[in-house]
Amino acid sequence: MTREAARTTDGPASIVALEQLFPAEKRLLDDDLILRIVPWSIRIWTIILAPAWLRDGMFWFFEKLTPGVWALFPCRKRYIQEKAEDAVSHGISAVVNLGAGLDTLVFRSQMLASLPAWEVDQPVNVAAKRKGMKRALGKWPDRVTQVAMDFDHEDLSRTLEDAGYDGREPTLFVLEAVTQYLTDDGIASTFDFLSKAPSGSRLLFTYVKQPFLDGDDIGDLKMIYKSTVQKGIWHFGLNPETVADFLTPFGWEVVAHESSEEIAARYIPATGRTIRTMPIEPVVYAVKR
Repeated sequence: MTREAARTTDGPASIVALEQLFPAEKRLLDDDLILRIVPWSIRIWTIILAPAWLRDGMFWFFEKLTPGVWALFPCRKRYIQEKAEDAVSHGISAVVNLGAGLDTLVFRSQMLASLPAWEVDQPVNVAAKRKGMKRALGKWPDRVTQVAMDFDHEDLSRTLEDAGYDGREPTLFVLEAVTQYLTDDGIASTFDFLSKAPSGSRLLFTYVKQPFLDGDDIGDLKMIYKSTVQKGIWHFGLNPETVADFLTPFGWEVVAHESSEEIAARYIPATGRTIRTMPIEPVVYAVKR
């Protein structure tokens, strides 16, 4: 992963934090912790934008700049939480969040709150998360182990083993907004590691559609395309129809595979808000056979 990839963690966190400014009945995701762990630069914005008219103005700005980006993150995180809790009901006993950034999944979900967890990310993101969590909670929770590494250049299996993860029990693996940043070598080593997961383990990962990376289906997301693909920050993508074939050699079987539009349709109508989501990043939920 590049340094540019490491810097992308603040964007999703800022949107999820700003989402908390909406009334509960209009909110796409409840995340009390995110407001307390984000950097001061984001916290200041949540204070400035607290008035509804300013909040709505910022939403309009996001939509004009990158249509659908606001709804993408809270809807996806809510969906991932629901599937993660489904994984708990199927007997997983640990969580490994690869590319955790400032995500609060293992903290906000009551069903995950008692499980040991490992959060893996680049050193700069690990340090920022620890600083925010200590500020919010007074100390870093003992049951969650932070692991600093570079997916493209370090051995994931060895690094996790050194951090106390033995890999013998069914585990939930999460890769949210990670795969697109990996090189071919990074993808190969990451999924080789996942191929050794115990039977019954669960996997949640997102991917960018290959036609977007190829420039064949950009739509009104030209700014995203220029800032990620053309700058060489996003590398990996999949065609939706080949996802199952991609996973099979690694021993994983698709349980659910939903587009960002399908995921948004689960949550947006109940809020009464007229918003859309970016149509380029589906979520896959799989089981290890």
